[in-house]
Amino acid sequence: MTCDFLALARPGVQKLSPYVPGKPVEELAREFGLQAEHIVKLASNENPMGPSPAVKAAIAAALVELTRYPDGNGFALKQVLAKRLGVATAGITLGNGSNDILELVTRAFVGPEHEVIFSDHAFAVYPIVTQAVGAKAVSVPAKDWGHDLAAMAAAITETTRLIFIANPNNPTGTWIERAELEAFLAKVPEQVIVVLDEAYTEYVETDDVPNGMDYLAQYPNLLVSRTFSKAYGLAALRVGYGVSSAQIADALNRVRQPFNVNSLALAAALAALEDEAYLIESRRINRLGMQQLEDGCAAMGLSWIPSRGNFLAIDLGREAAPIFQALLREGVIVRPVANYGMPNHLRVTVGLPEENQRFLDALKLVLHRG
Repeated sequence: MTCDFLALARPGVQKLSPYVPGKPVEELAREFGLQAEHIVKLASNENPMGPSPAVKAAIAAALVELTRYPDGNGFALKQVLAKRLGVATAGITLGNGSNDILELVTRAFVGPEHEVIFSDHAFAVYPIVTQAVGAKAVSVPAKDWGHDLAAMAAAITETTRLIFIANPNNPTGTWIERAELEAFLAKVPEQVIVVLDEAYTEYVETDDVPNGMDYLAQYPNLLVSRTFSKAYGLAALRVGYGVSSAQIADALNRVRQPFNVNSLALAAALAALEDEAYLIESRRINRLGMQQLEDGCAAMGLSWIPSRGNFLAIDLGREAAPIFQALLREGVIVRPVANYGMPNHLRVTVGLPEENQRFLDALKLVLHRG
């Protein structure tokens, strides 16, 4: 083959590197000859509880219709979301995970002539979707590992079209408080779309993190994205949604692929929304597990970034990559975040108590070896 097909791709695509997900359990087992059932995966911010019985039952009931296309408009799920969130169905866009929403809004509104603003140490998808459409990425230096909204507002120019904000932020776990967000939104010109990425909002149990839904009526240029992958435990099914003005949603639906959310995901999401007990237990497990990880790190003399998500960014005080590799050999998968400009940190998902302890014991062992 003599044709260089990568050279035919758009310039922004040529410069991209594929997204690297957390290492699968099966791959690690093969690589190091480990027993898969003894491996602990705390790398991808998944819910450690597994799916609820209600979700399993809903999926089983939906299996008989596998020969049919899903409801392309997601009518039933939109109805329940609208009632629960107090919004109109016309402003809801369903996505193949919330990542899909982030890509849709970029494809719909951003071109090579535009700028997209996001923070340092923010979700890796923001620069990826920006570069893919050939737009200029403007990464604003972080403040205390989190978003500096004043600096982000100052970075807005006449060509700014989109701003990504994660609250809480991945991978740092940092959060933006209500007064900060309100002051920022008031400064953003109406033609600049603000995407408030609330993938971890269901884990928030304090009043210091604002609810993006509270600002939709006042700011037609605001889009709030959420997911069922985290607290609802449906990561494998890939279902998320965006809530915005009807005009923004209309533009997103013009570029959205038909049937982008499958039938099993739609059924599972409906069941998950009705299972309040599962969500409450998810928060409880996360709260206790976060404390377990923080106590364990403190005992080892390690610091961390305070988090409102279901993960903790731990500062090892040295390059984290060798520690990550050593943990893999112990059967513990976590996430190195050097690609986020954090070479000394490991991001660790909050797991079940025994999983958290496995990680802490392995980390202590690896650090002791030097």
